[in-house]
Amino acid sequence: MTTKNKASMIVDKDFRVGEVDKRIYGSFIEHLGRAVYGGIYEPDHPGADEQGFRSDVLELVKGLDVPIVRYPGGNFVSGYNWEDGVGPKELRPRKLDLAWRTVEPNWVGLNEFMDWCKKANTEAMMAVNLGTRGPDEARNLLEYANHPAGSYWSDLRASHGYAKPHAIKTWCLGNEMDGPWQMGSKTAYEYGRIANEAAKVMRWTDPTIELVACGSSSIQMATYPEWEATVLEQAYENVDYLSLHQYYGNRDGDTANFLAQSVGMDSFIHTVISVCDYIQAKKRGKKKIHLSFDEWNVWFHSNEQDSKLEPWTIAPPQLEDIYNHEDALLVGCMLISLLKRADRVKMACMAQLVNVIAPIMTENGGAAWKQTIYYPYMHASVFGRGTVLVPLVKSPKYDSKDFTDVPYLESVAVYNEQLGEVTVFAVNRHLDEELPFEIDLRSFEQSRVIEHIVLESDDLKAVNTAKEPNRVKPHVGGNAAQTDAGKIEATLPKASWNVIRVKIG
Repeated sequence: MTTKNKASMIVDKDFRVGEVDKRIYGSFIEHLGRAVYGGIYEPDHPGADEQGFRSDVLELVKGLDVPIVRYPGGNFVSGYNWEDGVGPKELRPRKLDLAWRTVEPNWVGLNEFMDWCKKANTEAMMAVNLGTRGPDEARNLLEYANHPAGSYWSDLRASHGYAKPHAIKTWCLGNEMDGPWQMGSKTAYEYGRIANEAAKVMRWTDPTIELVACGSSSIQMATYPEWEATVLEQAYENVDYLSLHQYYGNRDGDTANFLAQSVGMDSFIHTVISVCDYIQAKKRGKKKIHLSFDEWNVWFHSNEQDSKLEPWTIAPPQLEDIYNHEDALLVGCMLISLLKRADRVKMACMAQLVNVIAPIMTENGGAAWKQTIYYPYMHASVFGRGTVLVPLVKSPKYDSKDFTDVPYLESVAVYNEQLGEVTVFAVNRHLDEELPFEIDLRSFEQSRVIEHIVLESDDLKAVNTAKEPNRVKPHVGGNAAQTDAGKIEATLPKASWNVIRVKIG
């Protein structure tokens, strides 16, 4: 490799993007496929606890250090009556879920999910149904969940065995309401009005909560980004966050173009921030609307299989993408995209957590294992806490089918002042060549490399399975090292995800 292919990054401790809100590493559990039944909950499993939750899945979730989990949907929530999922299980109804054409038995509902959250060391991001229902049901659910005692819904919760309120802080005002696939879909004006009214009565019920309004379902929607502007015109005063959703897939086998998709994610984030700031300026507002990127991932592998599923069954194997090495690389790039705008992206949810387009897979009655995408997600969540520093990156570039000037190096640095560490996350998009990488930490007086973690594979299509759960896994054999000039030099293997941890002082 010639010297012109060398990449570099300069970071300075005084030039900061913003603090990382730990909720940027959130995830998602929807009543969809085997996410709940056969995923987090399987009472007949040999490793199930006294409530029916799989202990092996809980351990894998805790390994990710997931701070918040969105629930119960997703498309599912737009037809969900939350009352069906509380009270004695033997009295709960079975209902048709029109979103995914399955039968919902309601074995798990709000209270059970909150019990699971405690066991998983996480919090809930609760979604309310603004599709087939509205503000009245939203405030009733909030009263049931959060009001201490002395009202109809809070006393009903106590009668169900939960005297203490759940104190859920973060609430989503519906899901993807711009989508014609959504039960009760709405125009931007219709949704903005109902979201504002729901937000208003929910705040009156519990002034401590934070509220997320629905942005566009994706950048492909014809109404994007006018939808965002119209919704915020109606609801700016009563909401705190606007949601973004985006999935990517390598449907045509063009890996170079696939790995460039996070460049489009950068643009998506920038555009939505611009719309939020425009509405703030138009309203002469003081409040900044932050972003909740509460659905993001790779999703395409299971599309053909899902088209053949028998309808109206309980927990069929839906959306069970089996992820390969190149998927993990794009997930790494997407995590870096979120971190690069940590000043405005304060929450995000990898969709989803178990079995359904997920980092964790299970067999009913059998094993649970880590998919390839588990590793960049885990590394970012565990090591990416602190302050994102402004990354001045130089990198050779390439053009792909949909993008120009795509840097081979995608990288960001997070400074954890409390621990005295800087962690550099880096993806080498080059499919054939390693990439020399120089990190200049000029503002830090002393530094030494703790470790250089690498996720690489000679086979971009390599996957992990129940029989081969460790075919793709990281190693600590990277060669990052301190130089005499006070810089760090490393070689990033071709098509690799890298974590370079540096001790400061």
